[in-house]
Amino acid sequence: MLTLEDDLGRLSYLVTGDGPPVVLVHAGVADHRMWDEVWPGLAERHTVIRYDLRGFGESAPPSGPFREADDLRRLLDHLGHERVRLVGASWGGRVALDFVLAHPDRVHSLAVFSPPWRGYDWSADMIAYDEKETAALAAGDLDAAVQVNLDMWLRGPSRTWEDVAAGLADRLRGPLRTSLENQDVVGTHSQGPAAGDLAAVPVPTLVGVGKLDIEDFQDIARRYAAEIPDATLVEFATAAHLIALDAPAELTALLVPFLAR
Repeated sequence: MLTLEDDLGRLSYLVTGDGPPVVLVHAGVADHRMWDEVWPGLAERHTVIRYDLRGFGESAPPSGPFREADDLRRLLDHLGHERVRLVGASWGGRVALDFVLAHPDRVHSLAVFSPPWRGYDWSADMIAYDEKETAALAAGDLDAAVQVNLDMWLRGPSRTWEDVAAGLADRLRGPLRTSLENQDVVGTHSQGPAAGDLAAVPVPTLVGVGKLDIEDFQDIARRYAAEIPDATLVEFATAAHLIALDAPAELTALLVPFLAR
């Protein structure tokens, strides 16, 4: 991977293909590799930029206060891209939303899949998940914390593990472990999502969600689609939270014409 060094550490990234630039921002339980089955179909028409958020994958944990949207701006400045198409999954979707609210003139279009909602009133199931993860980490059992997250974000509430494609859990286990190892330092230094009015999002937007995801995120997706002026809601029947892993072909087929607009 290529590296952008700064006073907070380093950001690791990859650039592939040629054409109008597209940035893929990964989920908070993954890294740039979650897009492995999606980016080749996009790189036929676009310059595809994948990077690891601070404390994920090969990007170092931050050494001081930071904002993910500022990191994205820094990376785009470094690469010389004035205006891009943005695609974000889960927490990466929230990063993408923050970026377009802060820098609307630098975004051509936006696609977000299962992003969280600031201040959402989480269900009992989500609270129970958080308590399980917290207890596992407090006990020093990182393997158990990884499994709690795999059960929630990959398997989801509607499936058994027999319903999940073979090999996906093994692909996600390493990136997830890294994210948990760095969770405290990232949480300490992250300034969190910025406030902003979704009605001010000025670009065509896709909002996607898996029908097998927890109901909280299905409700959130509907909220985003209702609040963003030029937004279209798309539901993936065979996917849980991580659509790029569960339904990469369907996701690519959706993105190709949308990004070509």
